[in-house]
Amino acid sequence: MAGLFTGMIEITPQIKISEDDLEESFVRSSGPGGQNVNKVSTSVQLRFNAKNCPAITDYVFNRLRTLANHLMTKEGTIVITADTHRLQSRNREEARSRLVELIRRAAFRPKKRIATKPTRSSKVKRLDAKKQRGAIKKNRGRISKSDF
Repeated sequence: MAGLFTGMIEITPQIKISEDDLEESFVRSSGPGGQNVNKVSTSVQLRFNAKNCPAITDYVFNRLRTLANHLMTKEGTIVITADTHRLQSRNREEARSRLVELIRRAAFRPKKRIATKPTRSSKVKRLDAKKQRGAIKKNRGRISKSDF
């Protein structure tokens, strides 16, 4: 991950968040680890206050709210829990990478769709196809004795 040792995490060239904005807590995991699970707190709970982060614009925050609605509290804090790995460090990396990917997806501005009208030839082709299909279906049916 870019900027891991500099204290800044680069999400996009325009968005860089400080590691001070991240709050990590470690709890006992329910994932793999055997007897280790009962002794060591390997699960990582990452909290990121997106509402008060200066690097997150209003547009990105609103997109985050729609994309990560189930991960965001009412106060605007994103909570990500990672417990799939046996090692605390790998769970920590996974939680951070999931946060980075989420913010990247929120920062992406989708292109506006330009509504277009169907061309005249496409309308004609569609109507011709419908007429042909209707004619095929019309020819189906019961065979009467007069048809022999």
